[in-house]
Amino acid sequence: MAQRYTLPNGLTVVFEELHSARVAAFQVWVKAGSADERPDQAGLAHLHEHMLFKGTARRGPGEIARDVEAHGGEINAWTSFDQTVYHIVIASQFARMGLDILGDAIRSSAFDADELAREIEVVCEEIKRSQDTPARRASRDLFSTAYQVHPYRAPVIGTAESVRSFNRDKVLEFYRRHYTPKNLVLSAVGDFTEAELRRWVEEIFGGDWGRPYEGAVGRAREPELTRRRVLLRPDEVKEAYLNLAFPIPQASHPDVPALDALAMLAGQGETSRLVLEVKRKRSLVNDVHAYAYTPRDPGLFTASLTLPPAKLPQALEETVRVLAALRTGQVPADELATVKALIEAEAIYQRETMQGLARKLGHYQSSMGDLAAEARYYEAIARLTPEHIREVAERYLRFDHTVITGLLPPGTPFSAEQAEEILDRVSREAPGAPVERRAPRAASAEPALKVSRAAPASPSRVVEERLPSGARILVREEPAVPLFAMRAAFPGGLRYETAENNGLTTLLGRCLTRGTPTHDAEEISHLIDSFAGSLTGQGGRNSVGLRGEFLSRHFQPAFRLFADCLLNPRFPEAEVARERALLLQDILTREDKPSGVAFDLFGRTLFRTHPYRLSTLGEQSSVEKLGPDALRAYHAAHMDPSQLVLSVVGDVKVDEVLALAHEAFGVSRGHAAPPPEVQPEPPLEGPRSDKRVLARAQAHLVLGFPGVRVSDSRRHALEVLSTLLSGQGGRLFVELRDKRSMAYSVSSFSMEGVDPGYFAVYMGTSPEKLEAALAGIRTELTRVRDEPIPEAELSRAKQHLIGTHEIGLQRNGSRAALLALDACYHLGQENFFHYAERVAAVTAEDVRTVARQLIDFERSALAVVGP
Repeated sequence: MAQRYTLPNGLTVVFEELHSARVAAFQVWVKAGSADERPDQAGLAHLHEHMLFKGTARRGPGEIARDVEAHGGEINAWTSFDQTVYHIVIASQFARMGLDILGDAIRSSAFDADELAREIEVVCEEIKRSQDTPARRASRDLFSTAYQVHPYRAPVIGTAESVRSFNRDKVLEFYRRHYTPKNLVLSAVGDFTEAELRRWVEEIFGGDWGRPYEGAVGRAREPELTRRRVLLRPDEVKEAYLNLAFPIPQASHPDVPALDALAMLAGQGETSRLVLEVKRKRSLVNDVHAYAYTPRDPGLFTASLTLPPAKLPQALEETVRVLAALRTGQVPADELATVKALIEAEAIYQRETMQGLARKLGHYQSSMGDLAAEARYYEAIARLTPEHIREVAERYLRFDHTVITGLLPPGTPFSAEQAEEILDRVSREAPGAPVERRAPRAASAEPALKVSRAAPASPSRVVEERLPSGARILVREEPAVPLFAMRAAFPGGLRYETAENNGLTTLLGRCLTRGTPTHDAEEISHLIDSFAGSLTGQGGRNSVGLRGEFLSRHFQPAFRLFADCLLNPRFPEAEVARERALLLQDILTREDKPSGVAFDLFGRTLFRTHPYRLSTLGEQSSVEKLGPDALRAYHAAHMDPSQLVLSVVGDVKVDEVLALAHEAFGVSRGHAAPPPEVQPEPPLEGPRSDKRVLARAQAHLVLGFPGVRVSDSRRHALEVLSTLLSGQGGRLFVELRDKRSMAYSVSSFSMEGVDPGYFAVYMGTSPEKLEAALAGIRTELTRVRDEPIPEAELSRAKQHLIGTHEIGLQRNGSRAALLALDACYHLGQENFFHYAERVAAVTAEDVRTVARQLIDFERSALAVVGP
């Protein structure tokens, strides 16, 4: 049960004891964001997010990150228009230390002038990275057009010009003004007692900080929108990014619950109106979604579309028709009931992780001023009627007060005048009939389950059973939250592909839920929503499969739906054609994500013959040839029950799971094919490099080496090596980002596969810094290979790995994935139960040995993407 109290100095504390995992999460919500800046402070709130971890009176630069990572924790922050939030999640045995680090940063940051100068350069690199992201550019256009006076018009991050103008005095002015107890909310959730927390909070956050609160900053009030605003501009994008937005009230307004439901009805999920009409039935867009953005001040209801530019007129017209129909028609009661259930289920899913629940508590107290606002919100959702939905749609979806913004590929023949003509014409016409929404048939007939009553499993034990078909079933009972996750895995994926059918398993994964003999694609989507869950196919490098998460009260029908999609996909021609067209569009727009282009180029440079050289998306020439027959043939050959590993984790009963598994997967179909023979990649005979020229603000580089198999005994030593280099306390981050301000993002990766993968470093930097960045990376790789590793640094890396592993396994879905994939790759349950032991046993010599074996610049691959 969440509780709240206030310290004598004014600091508000919200907390909940939760002992489902040995983890604690702490968040400090500063009630000041970019909307609280003066014009000469643009980007200053976000700069604080960077500077608060750069040293305090008690901790020097870099010590905060090193201390957190040395105790297995994660620390970070984010900035919005209205808040700046600092958060740490850590093993509960170190909870007090984690809270002390967070409190020290908030209360006593040093703001060293030299560190400030370096971090300003890092933020400028972050600004360049955002300029390379079309979705960010589209969002900036939307907000700068929708808001003419209110500070929401300006980007949270600021501009390079404004950020470079800051000095220590300006930073301290903002800090002393806003970082004061009365303007803060501390949210704490985890494995501690109330008495412990109260004692820690008083010791760390209590007393007079010497910074009295001056009250909230006044914000300019945005005038009411009285006419349309349209901004369509050419941009270096491969697809169009279109936003259609309407002004709506702030978070505290009583219409917000209905607006959230309206957004879900309009464009959230596969059964929403826009997805069904504009994307699935008419194939006019690659993606469409709607959301109600309700910050502290009035917000926006937005429909966002990405689409081929030639389809802009039709897509806009159909989007307006769908929204107009919501203004005038009654939403069917069953459709609204499903949406209400989905919104209410979000509260359950948030309880899976300590940090998720801490974020919810912090949001309600900081943004709404009251924890009880959550209960009022869900009570309002429960009371919603179809008439409420129609009323808010009519009140706010006013086409004479619309904001339209768009990034258009060069030469797109679509103008603001055309957009306005479409809005005028469609909004004048009487809306058509409401979208037809079929009630889904039952998931399947549900015979009485023959259940042999076994002794209940301990929550810490995995029950494994091999079925007569050869399928392996793994079950772990986790009753803490009324949810469960399923993961089916088969050997395969990219490793089974060739250049001729590249993209096959990605397309297959997308089509698994698009129809069975008993349910078509739309019915499956409705059923998933009715179970308040998710169900998606997956194609990876070494496996292919299906994953699902649902409320546990829907266990039996959800399990049967999962099994039906896994065993009996029909791959209908129309659905495969639709998914293939969307996949081809994803391939076409890869250039809009230059870091992904860099990794694709690196894969083709390092591997010349092995399937790992191929892109998981595929290529246009190979995907265009894929049809239902290819998918059916692959499914029959490589997805027979005899090849299946299925894991189920959560609030389930072992005997029920095994009974359903026998029913669904107990018999092989006899079509399984042996795995293809994959030839090993020949050794590199010298360094390789390639460059792809793209007109972007940053250059993206990947430098790497042949790696190890997932079954290799050196795997854990390689993970420790990567952690020594990565993370906020890692060598690459400290040397190249913190000390030399070369990048916002720099990290190392180890990709193990069934066959040897790679070990690589990625960095995004300014083009003029590329050569120096590459030299810096080489220097750090040489040092970690050739010099002894200090024991303290080794211990930090190992503790960080162990802690983040535990933190990452809070979700049922994460545990189910680890169990299924490790079993699929014949690794057993070592990682699940003995990961900490394996990592703890790694020595400095183990790390140097694997570094010497892998880091060889004469057998390396370098990929560069940029100007």
